[in-house]
Amino acid sequence: MKTTNTSWSILAALSLALALGSGTPAVADDADLAARLKALEARVAAAEQRAQDAESQVAQLESESRPEDNTEYEARLAALEKEADSGDDFSFSVYARSGLLLGDDGKSIPGGPYVTPAGSVGGAVGRLGNEPDTYVHARFNHLKTYENGAKQRFQLALADSVTTSNDWTAAESSLNVRQVFVELSDLPSFEGTAFENATLWAGKRLDRNNFDVHWIDSDVVKLAGVGGGVYDVELGDDWRGDFTLYGRSFDDFNVDPENAEISADTDSLVLTANNYMGNWQFMLSALSANDNDQRVVDGSGTAADSGVHGMLAYRGDSFFGLGEGTFMAALLHGEGLGAEVKQIGANGELLDDARATRLAVYGTTYLSPNWRIAPSLLAEVSKDRFVRDDDYLWASFNTRLANEITENFEMQYEASYQTMDLDPQGYKGRQKVRGNFGKLTIAPTFKPLVGGFFQRSELRVFASYTTWDDELNDFASDDAFGEKGYAGSQWSFGMQAETWF
Repeated sequence: MKTTNTSWSILAALSLALALGSGTPAVADDADLAARLKALEARVAAAEQRAQDAESQVAQLESESRPEDNTEYEARLAALEKEADSGDDFSFSVYARSGLLLGDDGKSIPGGPYVTPAGSVGGAVGRLGNEPDTYVHARFNHLKTYENGAKQRFQLALADSVTTSNDWTAAESSLNVRQVFVELSDLPSFEGTAFENATLWAGKRLDRNNFDVHWIDSDVVKLAGVGGGVYDVELGDDWRGDFTLYGRSFDDFNVDPENAEISADTDSLVLTANNYMGNWQFMLSALSANDNDQRVVDGSGTAADSGVHGMLAYRGDSFFGLGEGTFMAALLHGEGLGAEVKQIGANGELLDDARATRLAVYGTTYLSPNWRIAPSLLAEVSKDRFVRDDDYLWASFNTRLANEITENFEMQYEASYQTMDLDPQGYKGRQKVRGNFGKLTIAPTFKPLVGGFFQRSELRVFASYTTWDDELNDFASDDAFGEKGYAGSQWSFGMQAETWF
């Protein structure tokens, strides 16, 4: 009689974890490694428990007297053996934050990394002590290994974001099904080919290789939408490629302003080739949106119906060559629909002549055994974006500093500075402004275990002082700047929880 074996289940879980791990970028950050390790430990524990349960039930069956008709007995035994060896696994992961942000008068105030005028075109500032929202992104995964070794992963991800402080927020909620996709890997049919270690996928998702500057809550680059593709095609020694096609939908618009009944749908397609060679990444995208050139942008001209986007990035395994740590640098450029360089293909109002160039740099290191630092730079220049001759120039400098005092407590500090010169040429009623923004934050922080910028959970209290040039209050009538009680400079206070696993 066939019996189950705990060791085989553990090996199956390890094989599954290694297969999933082969789909990550060549160099992972601390958060990726921690998440993969925790997921691996959970899968091994779950597999071992399933095997033990099955062995126990098999032993019980073997101890029972067999009936004259063995059909039921054999069916129950086969089901148990299949359950023990199936390789099915479930996992759950989350990113979440929630906090209260108050002004010096004790009232709630606007906040967030995009609170400045430059935020309207992607200019983010430091997020520590500057977030009034509740945001959660929860991911549910089903992992299955088939008898032939092929593997399947299904993911359902839900996300929600609100700024109200109420306990019941159904009326304000923006609950969204963020991801629904299926991946296939380790397919026997691909053995001996360039696709042997490849992963096929289709559905709605955030691209696996998106990455960001965490301390300012800004993606460096982001692909997302509905589509499909293949990851990890072996193109040569130390060279692999990812190839994807995403579809996005812009809002409907009137083709003929005189006839509101005539409108057009603009489906944006983004075809991307992502190449990884050692620590280098070269990404190239082509964009197309049929009928979008019939859109009139704020009375200033017609929008683009195509575009290009490129990115060259490097992930270092030291702190800019100066010591232990990590760093990342990326240069992005886009034209036409590609001039939205961060979230590719997401903006349908860009003009055909729009062009933008962005630089993103950040790093992490320990200055001493108990002090760590994470500086970052994000800067962009763009022209002819929404109106002929418009011009946007901004640069954000941010530094997060932490002093680990005990194994459960640290003091965090953040300094953020942004300079901007914005000339929107009247787009959406916005005015030309030039000025600077600054923020200083101090945040006593409790956590289960200190040790790295990506170690969570964290419970913080904080105090922030922000200041900006008065001229920036004139940029727009619908932003926070210039509002009563929010002009010139101010103190803010609050508390926040942030976690991921």
